[in-house]
This record gives sequence, structure tokens and C-alpha cells, in this order.
Amino acid sequence: MTLIQSRQNVHDAASRPANDNHTRSPEDFSVLDLIPSSDDDDVAEIVRRTERLAIAVLIGMAICLILAPVAYIALMYGMPT
Repeated sequence: MTLIQSRQNVHDAASRPANDNHTRSPEDFSVLDLIPSSDDDDVAEIVRRTERLAIAVLIGMAICLILAPVAYIALMYGMPT
């Protein structure tokens, strides 16, 4: 292989798209193919509900992380012995 041929091979490899841009061949199989997709609107609604639940959980965790030390300090130093 000459120097010119190797440069052309490098250039050809750089100009080709990445593997995820190629269409799948029929032999390729994914576990996600086993999940039946009924309707995109149903899936979008499930995702929206999940996101709302995740946001509510994060807000609850933040409140607990703020109030737990405050309650601990109040209980430790607020009660007369």
C-alpha cells in the first residue's frame, strides 16, 4: 500500500457516517422489538406521567433534605434539659 492509497482510505473512513446512522439489516435483532408499540400518544402520555412523578419525588427529597437537619437541630438544642 502506498502513501497515497493510505491517505485515501483514511479520508474515505472519515467521510462515512457512524454506525448508528446506518439502517438496520433484517438480521439485526433488538430486545426492544419484543415490546408492542400500540400508539405513540399512549407512550407519550406514560412518559409525561413518569416525568411528573419524578419531579414530585425530587421536590419531596429536597424538602426532606432541608427539613431533616432543621428538625434535628431544633430537637437537639431547642429542648431544655
